[in-house]
Amino acid sequence: MGPTQKPNVCRQLSRRALGFFSRDAGVVQRTNLGILRVLVCQESTKFKNVWTTHSKSPIAYERGRIYFDNYRCCVSSVASEPRKLYEMPKCSKSEKIEDALLWECPVGEILPNPSDYKSSLIALTAHNWLFRISATTGKVLEKIYLASYCKFRYLSWDTPQEVIAVKSAQNKCSALARQAGIQQPILLYLAVFHVLPFSLIGILEISKKIFGNVTDATLSHGILIVMYSSGLVRLYSFQAIIEQFMQQKLDLGCACRWGGTAGTVGEAPFGIPCNIKITDSPPLLFEVSSLENAFQIGGHPWHYIITPNKKKQKGVFHICALKDNSLAKNGIQEMECCSLESDWIYFHPDASGRIIHVGPNQVKVLKLNEVENNSAQHQISEDFVILANREKNKNENLLTVTASGRVVKKKFNLLDDDPEQETFKIVDYEDELDLLSVVAVTQIDAEGKAHLDFHCNEYGTLLKSIPLEESWDVTYSHEVYFDRDLVLHIEQKPSRVFSCYVYQMFADKCQANYDQQC
Repeated sequence: MGPTQKPNVCRQLSRRALGFFSRDAGVVQRTNLGILRVLVCQESTKFKNVWTTHSKSPIAYERGRIYFDNYRCCVSSVASEPRKLYEMPKCSKSEKIEDALLWECPVGEILPNPSDYKSSLIALTAHNWLFRISATTGKVLEKIYLASYCKFRYLSWDTPQEVIAVKSAQNKCSALARQAGIQQPILLYLAVFHVLPFSLIGILEISKKIFGNVTDATLSHGILIVMYSSGLVRLYSFQAIIEQFMQQKLDLGCACRWGGTAGTVGEAPFGIPCNIKITDSPPLLFEVSSLENAFQIGGHPWHYIITPNKKKQKGVFHICALKDNSLAKNGIQEMECCSLESDWIYFHPDASGRIIHVGPNQVKVLKLNEVENNSAQHQISEDFVILANREKNKNENLLTVTASGRVVKKKFNLLDDDPEQETFKIVDYEDELDLLSVVAVTQIDAEGKAHLDFHCNEYGTLLKSIPLEESWDVTYSHEVYFDRDLVLHIEQKPSRVFSCYVYQMFADKCQANYDQQC
C-alpha cells in the first residue's frame, strides 16, 4: 500500500461546512486552529508591517486590542488595518487609569445582564475607583469606590477570569519617622473581588506587627504570598485567613456602619472598610529562601524552582519537590554561559508540566519524569533544545606589537550574548496554535535586526521565521506578541517614547496541505 494521503485545508473546510465535526464539542474550533496553524507556518505565507504608530504614553496589548493613553483609547488590531474602537473622554491626571485587566465571559455561567456576556476591561483609576468598561464601546458598566485610607495601584488575577486582587502602594516609613521610633503599622492592603457580577470577598491588611518587614505581598490561586528583603518567601492559605480573621461580611451596595461612620459599601465617600484584620500569626503553609524572592510552583506532581540565596549562585536553579523539599535528580540547572544578561527559567505555560530554560544562545525545554524503579523521586531530562544560528567556536584575534616589533596574535572568546552573534531575547507560547515563538537578534553594522521564529511545541522543530522590518536596539525595552495571525512589537525608547509595529499574515496561495508538521 502506498503512503496515506494527507487531507488539505480545502478538504477540511468542506468537511466542516457539511457538519462532520459538529457532534463533539470543541472539535470545530480545534480544526479551525489546526488549519490556521498550517497557513501560518507554510512557506508562502508572509507577515507584513501594516501599521506603525508612536506615543508619549505606554502602549498595552491584550487579545486583539491595542491600548493608548492609559487605556483611554482602544484600537482593534483584528481588521486588515488597525482601527479605533473607542476613545474615552479626556480626564485629569488624578482620574487616569493606572492598571487594567481584560475579562472575558466564562463558559457555562448564567450572568444577570446581556452586556456581561461580552468582554470587559476591569480598570483601576488613580483616585481609587474600580471600573468595569465595555471592551468594544468604552462605556462604563459598573464602578466601585475602594477607599480613602490608602492608595490602590496594582491589579492582578488571583484566579484567572474569576477572582481579582487590587493591591495598594506600600506604606514606607520615612527616615525621620524611623529616627523618632515611629513604625508604620500597616504596610499594604489587598482588596479581593469575584468578578461578573462584582462581589466583595474582603480587604486584607498586611501589618508589620504580624508579618514583620515585608517587601511585597500578593495573591495567587488562593495563596497569600509574602516576601522579605532577606529572600524569604512565605505562603499562607487565604481561605483560612478569611475564616479566622474576617470581622464582618460586607456586600457591595448595602448600607453599613463602621467605626462610627455610616454609608453604602462601594460608594463614595464611604468606600469599603478593611474587614480582614489579622491579629495573630496565621498557619504557615510553606516557607523557602531564594535569591531576589524568585520562586515558582508548577509541574506534575508539584515542584518549585528557586535560586539559592547567595549572590554567587545567580543563574543556578534548583528544582525541588513541593511535598518534601527534596531536590529532583538532575534538579540543579545551570547554563554554562558567559553573558551580561542572566538566563531565566519558568514552568511551561502549556500545562504540560515541562520547564523552559532560556539562555543567550539556547532554549532548553526540560521534562519532569519519575525515576525508574523509584516512583517517589522525579528527575529532570531534556525534551529538546533550540540553538541560536551561530558560527561554531567563534573567537576574535587581538593583535599586539612587542617592543622588538614582533606581532603577537592572541585569541579570546566572545560573550555568549555578544550583539554581533544571534542572541535569544524573548520566548513565548501561542496556546491556540501550540507554537513556541522565539525572538532572536543580531547586531548588523550600526543597528540590530530581529526575527521571530515559530517552533513546534512538541518537538522544537523550526517551522517558520519572520524578519522584523524595524531595527532592534538592545538597550531599549521590547515586547513582542504573537496572537494567531498577528505579530505586534512594542518598543520603549528613551524619554518615554513608545512605538508600536503591527504585522499581519498574508498568504500568497490559498491551497495548503493539512500536515501537522510535527
